This record gives sequence, structure tokens and C-alpha cells, in this order.
Amino acid sequence: MVHAREMKVPDAEPIANPEHGLPEGFGPGHAGRLLFWIAVAFSTFQIITAFGLPLNQPVFLSVTLIHLMGAGLAFWLAKLVWDKSKGRDVSEGAYGLLSLGVVYVIVAQFSGGLPSQVVRAMHVGFLCLVAGAMLANHRATTSGGRLLGWGIGVAGFLIGIYHWAFYFDLVNRAGELTGPDFVAGIAVLVILFVLVWRVMGPALPIVAGLFLAYCLFGQFLPAPFDHRGYDLEQVVEHMSFGTEGIYAVPTAVSATYIFLFILFGSFLERAGMIQLFTDIAMGIFGGARGGPAKVAVFASALMGTISGSGVANVVSTGQFTIPLMKRFGYKAAFAGGVEATASMGGQIMPPVMGAVAFIMAETIGVPYADIVQAAVIPAILYFGSAFWAVHLEAGKRGLVGMPKNELPSAMAAFRSKWFLLLPLAVLVYLLFAGYTPLYSGSVGLALTVVLILGGAIAAGLTHEVIRLVFWVGLGLLAASFLVLGVLMVVGLVALLVVASLFVRGGQDTLISCRAALADGARQALPVGLACAVVGIVIGTMTLTGVGTIFGNWVVSIGKGSLILSLILTMFVSLFLGMGIPTIPNYIITSSLAAPALLDLGVPLIVSHMFVFYFGIMADLTPPVALAAFAAAPIAKESGFRIGFQAIRIALPGFVIPYMAVYDPALMLQPQPGLEGIAYAWAVVYMVIKTSLAIGLWGMASIGYLNAPLASWERLLATAAAGFLFLALPITDEVGFALGIMVIAAHVWRNRQISPARA
Repeated sequence: MVHAREMKVPDAEPIANPEHGLPEGFGPGHAGRLLFWIAVAFSTFQIITAFGLPLNQPVFLSVTLIHLMGAGLAFWLAKLVWDKSKGRDVSEGAYGLLSLGVVYVIVAQFSGGLPSQVVRAMHVGFLCLVAGAMLANHRATTSGGRLLGWGIGVAGFLIGIYHWAFYFDLVNRAGELTGPDFVAGIAVLVILFVLVWRVMGPALPIVAGLFLAYCLFGQFLPAPFDHRGYDLEQVVEHMSFGTEGIYAVPTAVSATYIFLFILFGSFLERAGMIQLFTDIAMGIFGGARGGPAKVAVFASALMGTISGSGVANVVSTGQFTIPLMKRFGYKAAFAGGVEATASMGGQIMPPVMGAVAFIMAETIGVPYADIVQAAVIPAILYFGSAFWAVHLEAGKRGLVGMPKNELPSAMAAFRSKWFLLLPLAVLVYLLFAGYTPLYSGSVGLALTVVLILGGAIAAGLTHEVIRLVFWVGLGLLAASFLVLGVLMVVGLVALLVVASLFVRGGQDTLISCRAALADGARQALPVGLACAVVGIVIGTMTLTGVGTIFGNWVVSIGKGSLILSLILTMFVSLFLGMGIPTIPNYIITSSLAAPALLDLGVPLIVSHMFVFYFGIMADLTPPVALAAFAAAPIAKESGFRIGFQAIRIALPGFVIPYMAVYDPALMLQPQPGLEGIAYAWAVVYMVIKTSLAIGLWGMASIGYLNAPLASWERLLATAAAGFLFLALPITDEVGFALGIMVIAAHVWRNRQISPARA
């Protein structure tokens, strides 16, 4: 049997991460190892602060967690001294001790729990340090360039230390900057602009720079675009201190939920979740018509449940699925388009929907579970539309499935690694049971680590009964967190770490976990940096009120036609998305347009989901389609061609947010006057109506149903879908009638042609 891992094409070359353009590593030599440990320390800091454990609380007698951490570092130092006396190389250990020692000092000062402002500032400081060092290690070609990169990163980190060291002073003199405050405020803005420009390109810094310029010079614009005027000190204080600028809600969410869920996905990938999802997808759909493309859609949907990053999804699953689709007859551009379209849907696929969902929940003040609930049906319909498109394309080109002897067994794959789904199941349960995403993510991450470490220990247990007893006991201890709290799971992880040091293969597992920590910090770079810089946009709106001007404009248009306001909002999202990632795109567009849509009667979550949806579509839309260009080197095809194919595949999905605006039941939102059975029927009706519209648009786009469509059939199918999309009297009835008519006519015409050919 040939498994998915064995079918990867041998000539697939590793590529740089398209989200930040840097290789998936930390660089060579001592500088690379130091950066690796800094990344580990970054993740460690985020875990400590995310779990919210009171480090000064006694664990037993008067011994606290901070005492235990200090004792561990002291033991590490003693071991390094001993190894050095024996003539061994201790550089690796010294880098680790130095990096983690800094984290210990930072958390020890606020051992009862770090204030949110300090967490945000240190989060941005670590991001600057890792980003600057990554640029130095990977892009600098001279020693001077490397020193400059490291210098910029260290300077950004020291500004975080400045907020940590003078936290109480900064709080007491809020609104009044001293000379050092002013220098630190200017410096962090400059450093962020430089790093984001170098890491993510010029688009986001230019957008943020325009908003910053508006703060400083907007008083010279004509009414109504002018404001009362602000001097440089006021702007710096607003942007670089407090919680309105770079340390606003997006940075807070990045420093808590987002980072934690990135680590969650990183550990699940290390545990083999990608392979499990791929094997299941291959086993279920690999043998169907056009099987490889269906595998890509289904595997990407599954990956979306843990990844939440469309581009990361493209790179991870696309390395296997794109060459496979090409091998079985799909054109390179279409194969790349399928993977890009399916992968971007990962950001709306519950339970982990990507960073934007967490920012949305925090911004509009609703439970994360409500966001998940609103996304469920649109996500299923989105992937259904992609699945339908590849099914029709396969029929049009006569593409068959894969040979059965090359397919893994989905059931065998599930039986061998079903336990990897447990942390995901616990995460979903906690989210819908009302626990916060931070607590849910913390428990999910800890349980994933328990599974990884427990698996290494269980592998050393030769007797089946002993292994069974071990897993049952471990499961009971892990489940006790519901009664004893997350501290129980943390203690269990600590015991497993110690036990892993003394079992065969345990140390290799610990090394893999350490690498997952470092990977998580690196993967957080584009998200965290974008959240910090887009805070300048938020700060501009709160300082000047420019969002109100745009909102009033949209409302004035919407009073005449809601559809015009929706189209305007869509084009703003698509236009911004041509240059900036989904997160800042959503934050900017939602700040400008979502309040206006709310004023026009669009429900709160639906208005924000509308903006979110087209922020995702922007990554598929040429000329700058990040997901398409991420697939390009794998498909060995132009990113433009892949982008156009992705739009063609995703086109049916474009109607989903519009239909949800006109009937929020599609997003499971309350409907005035509808309750109980009536509401359930309204949801069912909207699902059927939207599914038919998607199906008709897919037929028209691909030009095939069970045979090639005639031109008039494609036009009629488009018209029928359009009527279903419109929310006007009798348009639904016309749409259903036309849809049934075109399908029946096509089937009848095809049956008439088939006997004649025979």
C-alpha cells in the first residue's frame, strides 16, 4: 500500500514562507542557534502569560512556581559549569539558559500575573527581536548588515523592557511623556515600520503611514475630512503608549488567543495530524472521479480546523496535493487554484477559524462560540462549492480517480491515530460550554503535549496491559482539569517531561516539542507584526474620528440601496487585500464599514462576517493573491494564472455573504418573529436556496453538468442563480423555476444526444 507520505514528488523543493518571505529555519551557526532559543523563550513567555497561573501561589508548603522555575535554572547553570569543566561544548545550553533566564526575570517581577499592558509590550518586543534577527540571519550578506538586523531587533525588544521596567511610572503619568518616553515612542514606530516593510512588503506600512500622516496633517484638509489638529507628542503618546495604538485590541489578541492557537496547531502538526487528515481524505475521496482534487478540498477543510492560516494551509497540504492533481491530469493552474481556494476556506472553518475570528469576538464583544456558530453553515457551503467545482471539472476533462491499491485506508488511519483528535474535541467542547478561548486553547495545547509525551513513554512499555493501564490513568489525570483547573494539566506535563528524560526515545520527543515551540514563534511573526502596525489605523480612528466620516458616506449610499453599500464594502476589502493580509484588511475595513452596515440594519455578526469573508477572498484575487502565489512554486505555474483559476472556482462562494445579509438565518442569527420550528424551517430553506444558487453558478462557471453545457444553458443557469441571490418579491420563485428548468432541459438534451451518438 502506498501511503500519502510516500507519494510526494521527489523534486518538490522547500520554499520560503510566503507570509513573510523567510526560510523555515533560524539560520546557520551560533547566530541561528541563539535565535532558535530566543524563539523558544518567546513561546515560553506567551504560554506562562496565557495560562495565567499565579506564580507566587504555593504549590506545596511555601514553595511556589517561581521558586521551582528558579531552582530549575540554577540546576541548569550548575550542569553547564560541570560540562565546561569537563571540556564539553556548552554554547547550546548557554543560549538556552540566557534566553529562558530573561523570561524568568520578566515574569518574576509580576509573579502574581503580568499586567495586560506589559504582556502586549513584551509581545511586540519579542516580535521585533525575532523578526530583526531572522532578517539578519537570512537576508544580510555582510557582517554590517547582520549587526544592523540584530541591532534593530534588540532595540525593539528593549522598548518592551522599557514598558516592563517603568510600568507603574507610565501608568501614573499617563498622558504626560518624559523625554525618554518620547524617544521610546518614536523608536517603536520606526522599528515596526522598518521590520514590517522588510518582512511583509510595503503595502501595510504605506497604509498605516497614510493614517499616521492624517493624524499629523489632517487639519489642513478641507471639510469634512479635516480634524482639530494634534501635535507630534500627542500622536506619539496615543500610538505608542496605552491601549489605543500599536498595543490596541489586535495586539492583545495576538499576544493571547492567536499565539496560543498557533502553538496548538504547531504541536498537532508535530504529532502527525497533517498525515492523519491526508490519509483520511485519500481513503475517502481518492478513488472518486477527479479524486486528487477532492482530496485537496477535503484535506484543506480538515487542516482548517487546526491551522486557521490559509497560506500555511497551502504550503502544508499543497506540497502533496498539487503535484498529485497534476499527475492525474489537472492543469497546473487549476491544481494550484483548487488548493488556494480550499486552503483559504480554512480561516472560516470552525472550530479554529484563524486569527481574525478571535479579533472579531474581542472587538464586538461576543463569545467566540457565537462566531463559530455563525461560520458553520457558510464554511460548509464554501467547501461544498469548491468540491462541486472540482467534480464538474473532472467530469468535463474525463479525469478518473486514483487506483485503489495506491490509497491508504481511512479507517486504518483513524484507528491508528484517533487519539490526536481528542485535544480538538476537548477544545470544541470547552468553547461551546462557555469557557473562554484563552482557557480552551490553553487546555487544548496542554493536552496535545500530554499526548505527545505520553506516546513516547508508552512506546517504551512492552506489556500491553501495562500500556493500557498507563493510558487510562493518564486520561483520568488529564480529565481532572475540569475539577482541579488547568494547573493540574500543567503539573502533569511537567511530570511527563521529567519522565521522558529517562525513557528510550523520550529525549527525542522533548527535542521535537522544543522545536514546535520555536516554530510557533516563527509562524506568529506575520500575524503579530500585522496586528501591531494595524493598531496605528485603529489609533487614528479613535483619535480623529475619521471612521465616522467613511461610515456616514456608506450609510448615505445605503439609504438609497443596501446592495450598493455591500458592493462598496466588498471592493474596499478586495482592494486592501491586494496588498495587506487578511487580519489588517479585516480590522481596517470593519472599523470603517461594519458600523455603517450595522446602521443599515445588517446584524452585528453578519456585518463583520461579510467583511471577513471578502478579506479572505482578497487573497485569491489577482493581481496580488497571496494564496495563489504561495501555490505557484509548488505548481510551477504563474501566480496570476492560479489566481484567476481560484476566482473561477471560488466564484459560487462569493454569493454566500450577500445571501446571509439579506437572510441572516444562513448564519444562524435570530430572526424577528421566527422561533422554534418556523426558525428551523427558515434555516433549512436558506441552505437549500443557497446550495442551488451555488450549484447553478458552478455549472455556469465550469460549463458542465453531466455533459458540456450549451451557451444558452450557461446563461440561463447564471440568470437562475442571480434570481435566487436577489432578495426581491417572487425572485426566489423565478430562480427555483429557472434552475429546475435548465437542469431538466440539460438532462433531457443529453439523453437525446446519447442514443444518436450510439
